[in-house]
Amino acid sequence: MKATEVPAIAGAHLFEPTPHTDERGFFCRTFDADVIRSVGLDPDAFVQDSLSRSVRGVLRGLHLRSGAGEAKLVRCSYGRVFDAVVDLRPGSPTYLGRAFFELSDQTQATLYVPAGCAHGFQALTATADVSYRIDRPHDPAEDVTIAFDDPELAIDWPLPVTSMSRRDREAPGLAEVLKARGEVRRA
Repeated sequence: MKATEVPAIAGAHLFEPTPHTDERGFFCRTFDADVIRSVGLDPDAFVQDSLSRSVRGVLRGLHLRSGAGEAKLVRCSYGRVFDAVVDLRPGSPTYLGRAFFELSDQTQATLYVPAGCAHGFQALTATADVSYRIDRPHDPAEDVTIAFDDPELAIDWPLPVTSMSRRDREAPGLAEVLKARGEVRRA
């Protein structure tokens, strides 16, 4: 398994496994505590695993947590997704930076999203399963959602949106979220 830093988001990493393939299919390790440690993360910090299934065109996000935030490992275990991360940590050298990935069952790559970054994805295939390994128990009172189509973020989602939750559809824009958090925007 190879770990690569994501330049646009300080502290984010992409973990790419080395699949072993033969006539039966493939086998690969999708989590390796030693590799996680090698980039300065605590593998024991992850306390919750979750799974979402989406159909083509579904968009989930942009989500983050208030308070201490929430770091997560994200992997598309079946299908393909367009994945977006936005750095909303005011003290970060990549504040307001954006990074985009295609995660798929072909690569089984895992993306580490640091606490304080907004995350969202869109399903590109008929079915897409996304696995999350999260470092804090979920508290719905800390959920923050930013409009997926915020013009300042200008994320070029690859497909027309076929479905999204009401919360995502009615989410405020980035400026409103930053103002509510008491953050002063810097260039």
